[in-house]
Amino acid sequence: MNTLGTLELKDQVALITGGTAGIGLEAAKLFVREGATVVISGRNTERGKAAAASIPEGPGSVRFIAADLADLESVGELAEQAGPVDILVNNASALPVAATVEQSVAGFEQLFDTNVRGPYFLTASLVPAMLAKGSGSIVNVTTMAASMGVPGSSGYAATKAALGSFTRTWAAEFGPSGVRVNSVSPGPTITEGVLVEWGDGVAELGKGLPLRRTAEPLEIAEAILFLASPRSSFVTGATLAADGGATAV
Repeated sequence: MNTLGTLELKDQVALITGGTAGIGLEAAKLFVREGATVVISGRNTERGKAAAASIPEGPGSVRFIAADLADLESVGELAEQAGPVDILVNNASALPVAATVEQSVAGFEQLFDTNVRGPYFLTASLVPAMLAKGSGSIVNVTTMAASMGVPGSSGYAATKAALGSFTRTWAAEFGPSGVRVNSVSPGPTITEGVLVEWGDGVAELGKGLPLRRTAEPLEIAEAILFLASPRSSFVTGATLAADGGATAV
């Protein structure tokens, strides 16, 4: 619980893509705890409804909207059903990892459609209302692999590097109207999706960090909350490295 004695996101509407599991679900729990009206999105309706039901009631609230960020029509419908919002967390990601010489065209297209094109046009649809209001916060979830070489992550890392570039450009574009844009760059984090793709490899990555461990999803969610909240009111265009020290050494 925050130590300021107030609900940090009271009267704020937030959309968290990929909010049905892992980092996104933990962020949704924190946002609801801080008083936000939260929308979580994901492709699987059954899992999405279960995720929304798992979040404790109040002080905020949560609802689920099914959406596939790889489908631009679905992106448009999500923006229409969820908006206007005060906070947007671009967290949803496709994660098919492969060595460069083994990367399929279909997998490559899935990565870029979901991780780059989807958040780009979702943001483009939702930010006009923020600009008109004169306030708002956008948090992009990237990865430490966007700024360092991790074998097997070439396509995925490239999509997240693009999202980091969006962060800087959008901060410059939207800042004069009071809208902040920042990134959280996680290190290896134990989530269901990561374990499916990386298996024991994620634990090995963690052992090589200065902190000598992997992250829990809640630890990354706390960083997202900080950048979404008034505590970071003079922070924009920044990348918060929640990576156990990976990019510092």
